[in-house]
Amino acid sequence: MTDKLSQDEAFNRWVLPEIEVLLRVARSLTRHGPDAEDLVQDTLLRAYKGIERFDGRHPRAWLLTILRNTNINRNRRQRPHLLNNPDGATDALSLAESPDRADETVEATFDTEVKAALAALPANFKEVVTLVDIDQLSYAEAAEMLDIPTGTVMSRLHRARKRIRDHLNQAGFPRGAANETF
Repeated sequence: MTDKLSQDEAFNRWVLPEIEVLLRVARSLTRHGPDAEDLVQDTLLRAYKGIERFDGRHPRAWLLTILRNTNINRNRRQRPHLLNNPDGATDALSLAESPDRADETVEATFDTEVKAALAALPANFKEVVTLVDIDQLSYAEAAEMLDIPTGTVMSRLHRARKRIRDHLNQAGFPRGAANETF
């Protein structure tokens, strides 16, 4: 892939079909749409520049590795952000005040507890849950992206799901509700 045309062809063949996955993973990493788009753009630029060194095997894992490393580098350069919405805690309370929204309140509480359970996980467990359960990567793709064996992905995922279930059970959600999700 030394000439410009073959570099473009390789990019079109291996990178463009994975943009949706990259965006989905970037959104889960950044939790902010514009930041996710910037992260994907930086990833695409790095992939384009490095496509001639890519061997053509496992393009998704290759791109997700670039995305992950780009995100790590960006986070190192950035300062901590201030809260975007300091009054966000009152949103859940306003839902609870309306009796017509009981289901929505329970759902919001459940979502809050799941987020708290995820936040409490060690980083290596959180990465695996995010990639496999949220971003829907296969065990093999997650393993390649994290540069760990597939069995390690499976064991971390099992332990992480158990911790999430335990957290939800302690928060008052019945065993069945937690098991349907995790």
